[in-house]
Amino acid sequence: MKKAYRVKKNTEFQEVFKKGRSFANRQFVVYSLKKPGQTHFRIGISVSKKLGNAVTRNRIKRCIRQAFHELENVLEHEYDYIIIARKPTAEMGFFEIKNSLIHVLKLSKVLKGKTNEIQSKN
Repeated sequence: MKKAYRVKKNTEFQEVFKKGRSFANRQFVVYSLKKPGQTHFRIGISVSKKLGNAVTRNRIKRCIRQAFHELENVLEHEYDYIIIARKPTAEMGFFEIKNSLIHVLKLSKVLKGKTNEIQSKN
């Protein structure tokens, strides 16, 4: 995923936390903030050191980025998303992570189109 698609600065994270809406399931907390005029979505990922060593945390972040890359066509583009991984994600595989993200994104109502087709590709 290109760097233009990432939220990196602390001030941008704080803005999404303060002004955005949050939705959660057992594996993830997702904050979303609408940014009118933005041509593509951006994601910020937070994985705590409590989830494991650097290898584990980086694997979780790669899986989240890949899931968002695959969901790019059905996501609303004018949003910034902050994803916070919770403890159960340390033992999950890619497809479980992707399905859990789809679930929490459905709760936040930022998916457009049919997500059943995406899940059936697993």
